Amino acid sequence: MLPEGELERKLKLGRPLRVKLGIDPTAPDIHLGFAFVLDRLAEFQRAGHTIVLIVGDYTARIGDPSGRSDERPVLPDEVLDANAKEFAEQAFRVLDREQTEIRFNGEWLGKLSYAEVVRLARTITVARILERDDFAKRFAAHEPISISELLYPLMQAYDSVAIEADIEIGGTDQLYNLLAGRDVMQDYGLDPQLVMTYPLLVGLDGEEKMSKSRGNYIGINEPPEEMFGKTMSIPDEALPQWWELLVGGDKHPDDPMQWKLELARRIVARWHFTRVVREHQAPDEVPEAALPEGDPIHLPALLVEHAAAGSNSEARRLIAQGGVKVNAEPVTELDLPRERLEGALVQAGKRRFIRFRGA
Repeated sequence: MLPEGELERKLKLGRPLRVKLGIDPTAPDIHLGFAFVLDRLAEFQRAGHTIVLIVGDYTARIGDPSGRSDERPVLPDEVLDANAKEFAEQAFRVLDREQTEIRFNGEWLGKLSYAEVVRLARTITVARILERDDFAKRFAAHEPISISELLYPLMQAYDSVAIEADIEIGGTDQLYNLLAGRDVMQDYGLDPQLVMTYPLLVGLDGEEKMSKSRGNYIGINEPPEEMFGKTMSIPDEALPQWWELLVGGDKHPDDPMQWKLELARRIVARWHFTRVVREHQAPDEVPEAALPEGDPIHLPALLVEHAAAGSNSEARRLIAQGGVKVNAEPVTELDLPRERLEGALVQAGKRRFIRFRGA
């Protein structure tokens, strides 16, 4: 956290703080490394503060040069827009939708006049820009650096001006950009933001940071078998960091293979079982069964046979309590028309799902 003591000062302001995080829409998936940062935002949210997700639909037309040895390719506008919307939607698997402010930075960057861009460019010197490690290396190696790349940290900083951020969060590779935000905010007469950085999760290769552009990532919407298999593929050297960032302080098995198996199970449980248990949504794969003969069909008997109800009385009790749904609609009838159950998704309790087809 920079500067020291700033968080304590901000908390004493006696109002909800505006906590900013930038989103890169160059690919639609949120990966596990980014989800770790979203979890930190959720902690702020639970404490009553306002989360502001900045979808970089405009800055993505330049591409973040952080950690890059060359200039990023720029995607077509329609691809960036579609990715941005999907990415923001995925974030609500971690954040409370009602307490999250989603902003697209084209809202203000797209309206800056040339004179305003020049005024923004005056807030930082070329020498300061070249302090960045990635720029310094490329400059020393006589590799090209476009003017648009030099403008990127200023554009990200202007996002903080536009939303009047109190705190900006990012990975350790974003430290330069986040500190630039402090300088620019001060130049525009605003109280500078607190900068908070978090560790970067290494990717599947165990070397480079997890990144969509490098393709070494696990997306939180990937199927459970993909998630499990990819986790099992990480090198043993990556296990301690993955466990620390994605699981926490729990004791882990000593054997690397058992450790990796437990890590894979927990990752899959977090992103798939919580969908069923916490969000009460059907899992991606639902078992199917044939309906018995007859019309109407006695629902308690159906639940005993296929949905793990222990007895007819238990099934009746579950129905009476509103715990049985047909196509997401609670049912109270004990006997249902056959046509209502043909092809229907039946949920019994929080975790039991089955789809019925005609005999």
